[in-house]
Amino acid sequence: MGQSLFIGEKLTCIRGGRTVFAGLDLSIGKGEVLVLEGPNGSGKSSLIRLLSGLIRPRNGSLFWQGQDATREPEIYQQKIHYIGHRNAIKPVLTVLENLGYWAGCSPKKSQDLSGLEQALDQFNMLSLKDTPANLLSSGQSRRLTLSRLLATDKPLWLLDEPSVGLDVSSVALLETAIRRHREKGGAVILATHTAIDLDSPKRMNLSDFSPLYNTSLLQQESLEESWI
Repeated sequence: MGQSLFIGEKLTCIRGGRTVFAGLDLSIGKGEVLVLEGPNGSGKSSLIRLLSGLIRPRNGSLFWQGQDATREPEIYQQKIHYIGHRNAIKPVLTVLENLGYWAGCSPKKSQDLSGLEQALDQFNMLSLKDTPANLLSSGQSRRLTLSRLLATDKPLWLLDEPSVGLDVSSVALLETAIRRHREKGGAVILATHTAIDLDSPKRMNLSDFSPLYNTSLLQQESLEESWI
């Protein structure tokens, strides 16, 4: 633990003409988990999307193991798993086919099939591997989505409300997956409104960096606009 994997410096995000957050610094090392907190609108989902490369910061930089990932996002996009609110499941494919598509694997190859089945098994989805995805319940769809985390090994997980739609037993499976990932030196950044049992997490409250909730930032933003 402690060896830096991912660093964000002075990050500012503007969406729809509104400053979502500004001057945000973060770092996460091997084996660490960072929990993003704050009320709705404080920028938790925007930050995770920014870290994943889906949106670019207005200001600031991202560094993946010392390399500037803001200018060259391909450096780190192959090193992360991003899971958002939506499951992005292809309904015409089976559970196994969906997972193979996400992982870039072929279920027809024995070595790929073994890895895919192990990932499904850890989220109690193996018995449904041949089931068309359009027949899955919301909880089953979410467990299929989370199986992506285990189908291919990537050091950083970016999770936005990963436990949405899960029952208590399924949340426990997610907790186990996160713990094992950290034990191998992996890192996790997540936002959640559901209690997830995590060992010694780091925490960041996004309202500290949001002009919507931080009056000093709002005053600073107004002052900067007055000089434009």
